[in-house]
Amino acid sequence: MTTLYLVRHGETEDNVNQILQGQTDGKLTTKGIEQAKELRDKLANNHFDAILSSDLQRAVDTAMILNEPHHLNIEQTKLLRERYWGDFTGRFIPDIQEEKVPDNVEPIDEMFSRAMNFLTFIKTTYRDQNVLAIGHGLFNRCIQAAYHKKTIRDIPRMVNAEVRILEL
Repeated sequence: MTTLYLVRHGETEDNVNQILQGQTDGKLTTKGIEQAKELRDKLANNHFDAILSSDLQRAVDTAMILNEPHHLNIEQTKLLRERYWGDFTGRFIPDIQEEKVPDNVEPIDEMFSRAMNFLTFIKTTYRDQNVLAIGHGLFNRCIQAAYHKKTIRDIPRMVNAEVRILEL
């Protein structure tokens, strides 16, 4: 069995300011760094065979902190990227709540396809291994929804630097 430890990155400046980051890099806050360090300490005695990260900087920075006790190579992958928010990217979230979603936003079915591709990649590449994967709030929920055969709304929101475990 492959065990996937799915983590959301630490708090970013845009999280605090309610800015929709999407596929922008983002910058961890001091609190976000501390959140990652707390999770690092909780996971320090866990054995991981691989550490994967979204290639977006906020996830990479979180992965680097989590990797400190493990000293593994961090594999960056676009498969773990957050949803592409198109014209909503960089906008103040409360301002867009009632707006029509732009046509250039990544469709839900494409996100689910990417989530399924990620799960297949993990199962085939890391068979019977423990994998730590650092990604993003909405896309991590999409991965969990695909795994549990549910909708994203059925999956509770992940807080920053939260880990959820999936057995594949």
